[in-house]
Amino acid sequence: MNRDTLDRRTMLKTMAVGAASAALAGCSSSGGDDEDGGDSDTSGDSGGDSGSNSVSFDGWFDGVSNYDGVVDETGESEVTVKVGTKGNGGNFAFGPAAVKVSKGTKVVWEWTGKGSFHNVVADGGDFESEQKSGEGYTFSHEFDGTGKYKYYCTPHKAMGMKGAIVVE
Repeated sequence: MNRDTLDRRTMLKTMAVGAASAALAGCSSSGGDDEDGGDSDTSGDSGGDSGSNSVSFDGWFDGVSNYDGVVDETGESEVTVKVGTKGNGGNFAFGPAAVKVSKGTKVVWEWTGKGSFHNVVADGGDFESEQKSGEGYTFSHEFDGTGKYKYYCTPHKAMGMKGAIVVE
């Protein structure tokens, strides 16, 4: 072997390692632009406090990218949850994902018009909306009993489009 062959091999190996490193760095980046140019707010119009409410959902929110604790909206007569907010690899989330309300509160789910067709289906069968895709469509349910009400979007459940209402 001559010196030119070794140098060429060394250069090719170095380039391959550099390209692989750049590809991995791009995959693990935590920043980035929104695909649609919109904001990345996944909290909806809640206005409540989130975070430290330690409610167990028995793994319901495992893999749900926008779940960040329970937003406390107790005392409000009506609460809005956005349908089709940023999360789970696109606009496949409820915003906020989990809300605590008082008994008798009316929860209104409002479609953003993003992320294709969505619906709201109670895991226990207590309520179910139609599948809709347009912005501004709403579905509501009044929670008269205490407990945890888990719900999901049928077309995007496997992607992590899940939510919960905690009623005190």
